[in-house]
Amino acid sequence: MATTITINVQNNSPSLQNFFFFQQPAIYTGGPEVYTNSLYSQALLPYATSGAILTFSLILQDYAGVQQQVTPPTVGKPSGQLSATQAINVTPAAGGTPTKNTTTMTVTPSLGLSSPVSTSGPQAGSFRIITPVYNPTLENYNAGSALQTLTGGVTLSNFVTAQPNTNLDCQPIRIFYVQTGNYTAGTVMNFTASSATAAVCDATPGYSSFSVVYNADGTWTIKPFAVVRAADGRGRLVEGTTATNAEVLNEAGTATISTGYVADGNFNPPILVQNLSHAAAINVLGEYQVGPIGGPKIGTTCIDKQGTSATFAP
Repeated sequence: MATTITINVQNNSPSLQNFFFFQQPAIYTGGPEVYTNSLYSQALLPYATSGAILTFSLILQDYAGVQQQVTPPTVGKPSGQLSATQAINVTPAAGGTPTKNTTTMTVTPSLGLSSPVSTSGPQAGSFRIITPVYNPTLENYNAGSALQTLTGGVTLSNFVTAQPNTNLDCQPIRIFYVQTGNYTAGTVMNFTASSATAAVCDATPGYSSFSVVYNADGTWTIKPFAVVRAADGRGRLVEGTTATNAEVLNEAGTATISTGYVADGNFNPPILVQNLSHAAAINVLGEYQVGPIGGPKIGTTCIDKQGTSATFAP
């Protein structure tokens, strides 16, 4: 089953508000200007008079995306028209199992992206789009990171203007924002201005759900939650303040590799650490020190890893 991120918004102001959702721009090689699109927008009545909650859900699967530009990216305008996307994986940390992290863009006979293949070039945490030879004075293209909603639609989340015959590396960042305003999905927005006073939903620690309340004074109240497996094997939703109680250090114990959650604080081996904040940095058969945050650690080997969970044993 695909991992999802869900953001539930409650409007505690006295009037109807429009809300839109967007993602922190990825890190791109070469430092080109990065543009951001809105992912979703919807009006929401006051909770006190309607009981309405706005829910936005997306699938945590990275997508490479390219799009034909109609005009240069402009805030408030659609970013483009004809587009192509491919589900893709980011490069693992050194020693990790190779992933299909590279796709090739085509522009003739039409715009497209090839099925991803594994290459050794992209840095850890990034994927690569290889652009073809074309004449940018005749046609320009957007290229970058896309996301899929639960309804199946894929939107180019953030992008740069592609350059011909180059390798474009993109490192997605799983931080999302909610702001008041009306930018329909696929519309270019000003990330710097919009994010300054937005609600921040940081999914990098492994959180899968966020409660976001827009208060009457224009401030936000945000509570993150993580889905974890309890010691009895049952799933449960844990508030973010208690969902991070474990840390994984390098073999020498000198640096934190990742944080996570251990059910009921039971660190008796084998230790299942869930919701790893940096799962890509954990390698099966790697040596680590594991224990409670700020507490004693034991030397272990990672004996299994599934998604954002890993099992460690001496």
